[in-house]
Amino acid sequence: MRILIALTGWLVASLPCFAADAAAGRWEGSAQIPDFPVTVVVDLDHDAAGGWIGSIIIPELKVKGAQLSDISVRDADVEFATKGVLADPQTGPAKFHAHLDATDAMAGDFTQAGNSTTFSLKRTGAAQVDLPVRSTAVAAEFAGKWIGDYELMGYSRHVTLTLANHEASAASAEFVIVGKKVNNLPVDLITQDGAFLRIESHEIGINFEGRLGKDGAEITGSYEQGPFELPLVLHRETEK
Repeated sequence: MRILIALTGWLVASLPCFAADAAAGRWEGSAQIPDFPVTVVVDLDHDAAGGWIGSIIIPELKVKGAQLSDISVRDADVEFATKGVLADPQTGPAKFHAHLDATDAMAGDFTQAGNSTTFSLKRTGAAQVDLPVRSTAVAAEFAGKWIGDYELMGYSRHVTLTLANHEASAASAEFVIVGKKVNNLPVDLITQDGAFLRIESHEIGINFEGRLGKDGAEITGSYEQGPFELPLVLHRETEK
């Protein structure tokens, strides 16, 4: 009986033990997309309140310091999703499901737009999380209603963007796209830097980026949705 108890204790002690912060750190490796391997760098850490925060870099897909969401760490199992990039209107954000092992490695599945592949990462050091960018206020030249049109996959879409400052330090936006149906996009990031404006809808994976013309009557830019990047010019709506 003593031998059995001792043996059981040895087996338990020999199992990998993952502390609550075992996933914290910088993880570097690759995802095995067919004929197009990509570099993946993931940073995971705790915020001041003890919750998880993270960011991801995938240079080949032009993802640099994008925020992670839905981070879950349960023993050796780690899950997270991208926020604001690689999202698909039908399937939502890209998701990662991984398993940690005792050699400071993380491997699992990467799912995006209904497609799935494998990825593997190795811990290379302390986390270097890119903290989220906060919305800014917009100058008076940007405030008001803007309208424009673009075409995607043979269908015309009408865009209405209404900007206003609801606080001294941040702006709000109503971003509506009308095609086969009316889509009022949830906007969670508005940034203005001089003549440049960027609007991001992380939940839907749709962004608009443009430059205000010298006459203040139009914003010339591009509409981004998944792999599509289309020219879009918004004109200030004049009062009738």
